[in-house]
Amino acid sequence: MRLCHLSELPEGGCRGFDPRGEGRDTMFVVRRGDALHAWRDACPHWEGAPMAWRKDAYLSGDRQHIVCHAHGARFDIASGLCLQGPCVGQSLTPVPLLVAEDGEIRLAASQDL
Repeated sequence: MRLCHLSELPEGGCRGFDPRGEGRDTMFVVRRGDALHAWRDACPHWEGAPMAWRKDAYLSGDRQHIVCHAHGARFDIASGLCLQGPCVGQSLTPVPLLVAEDGEIRLAASQDL
């Protein structure tokens, strides 16, 4: 399933997606150089709690961490590990991606998002 083109996700950027058409973002992707890090939009502290306080607002002000704006938890972008907050030691759920030669970003397989 196509999410977007690599050019639509700028370096250092983050974007939420609604691949199942549920009317809310159920996953998000963070781009760091050539690396893409995709996660379910659900804080492990409170199952199903959305992470962003507004559309695509998943990163800290300095853009160095993913933040759950409901609980203040901070997560490592590359590993999804909670570094600070009520769920220290827990991790975000990864979402596998594929990047085609033409730059299209797709879900790697059918995901329960």
